[in-house]
Amino acid sequence: MKGLTAAQGDDVRKALHTAERRSGLRFGVFLGEPVGGRRHFAERLHAALGSEAGDAVVVFVDPAGRAIEIVTGENARRRLSDSACRLTAMSMATAFSAGDLIGGLLYGIGALGEQATARR
Repeated sequence: MKGLTAAQGDDVRKALHTAERRSGLRFGVFLGEPVGGRRHFAERLHAALGSEAGDAVVVFVDPAGRAIEIVTGENARRRLSDSACRLTAMSMATAFSAGDLIGGLLYGIGALGEQATARR
């Protein structure tokens, strides 16, 4: 993953796998700058998942632009409300503003996975 050390990338992949295994949803993270508007870019990333998009959650983080977008598919949205995603994004932003990019990512993935599992 661009911008992360190999160990940090492994930690993020492990967190994604854990969230997927526990919730049954597909999780993805994109770390970098958007091409075009950030929400539109995040939605395009999500749509690129094709038939898996309905059960997917994409977390887009632009550290340079200080932006976070969480996009949920139709089925995933039933288990992750907009307010849950908004609160998770706020917690992630707090960690990012303190200089803890990896901590914020790991927290966000874990929190979304937990919330989706709780509403399963």
